[in-house]
Amino acid sequence: MNFPAVYLASASPRRRELLTQIGVDFSVLNVAVDESVLTAELPSAYVRRIALAKARAGWQTLQADWRPVIGADTAVVLPSQDILGKPESPQQAREFLSQLSGIEHQVMSAVAIVWQQQKWLSLQVSQVRFKTLTAAEIEWYVDTGEGKDKAGGYAVQGLAAMFIENINGSYSGVMGLPLFETRQLLQQVDSVHEQ
Repeated sequence: MNFPAVYLASASPRRRELLTQIGVDFSVLNVAVDESVLTAELPSAYVRRIALAKARAGWQTLQADWRPVIGADTAVVLPSQDILGKPESPQQAREFLSQLSGIEHQVMSAVAIVWQQQKWLSLQVSQVRFKTLTAAEIEWYVDTGEGKDKAGGYAVQGLAAMFIENINGSYSGVMGLPLFETRQLLQQVDSVHEQ
């Protein structure tokens, strides 16, 4: 399967790993985007907006090399619709894991592609259920440091996999880049590119 060469507007090693997994030729662009949640903004609107903002910010940094730019964003969403971002401290990481303990939550991942004056955008939503965590398990996991730069304070592809009873949706989406949706968007871009 051939995909167009792209830029990835993300410093995430997980997203780089996932694009490599499906054979996409890409270069990384580091972009800075304000990821604050707007007042009364729904989580689904939030992740789509941030993914598109990252792709647009990447596109604006390009000079003559006008390859498509991929942006992505992932949010862990509680049943209350509260978004758990990246924990800012070990204490906040403990709080996040306590909130996720024993419940099913959503992981929303949006992927956006910007190329010339066009944009493509897709949202993937997965349901993830955690076992009931003991205080000792939470403390142990926080001490590993694995979840400190991850949405919701955990990494599905790491040690936290031991706490996940069930995933209904996209494993790659929970990791941070839904590959099925990414492939679909890349095919759409490629069909326009060839015209």
